[in-house]
Amino acid sequence: MLIQQRQPFKQGWSNLWDITCGGSAVVGDTSQQAASRELFEELGIHYNFDKIRPHFTINFEHGFDDYYLIEYDFDLNELTLQTEEVQAAKWASKEEILNLIKLKKFIPYYESFIAYLFESRHHYGSIRL
Repeated sequence: MLIQQRQPFKQGWSNLWDITCGGSAVVGDTSQQAASRELFEELGIHYNFDKIRPHFTINFEHGFDDYYLIEYDFDLNELTLQTEEVQAAKWASKEEILNLIKLKKFIPYYESFIAYLFESRHHYGSIRL
């Protein structure tokens, strides 16, 4: 999984690693437009989300997060990191991410959530067919 490290001056979870990438939709955006914009702003990656839907949505007290799981081949050296948000990016295995969580160097996601991201990246839904 491509993960990114938040800037030390970023409010909320400073300096911690996180899944790539996150942000908020603006008025008039579809979820796909917001995802495309945030991916480009934070990492310089152009990706067209128009023909895909989120793999899943998680609701919370003041909104929701749509999660898109995409496979996209690119060279890490070609990333353009948004200096206001991202200080580093790298590829990480599930085990590496879980270890970073234990070391308190990654946003403290549930272990089962990280496992679900890796397991469900090739299919939609919650049933194995």
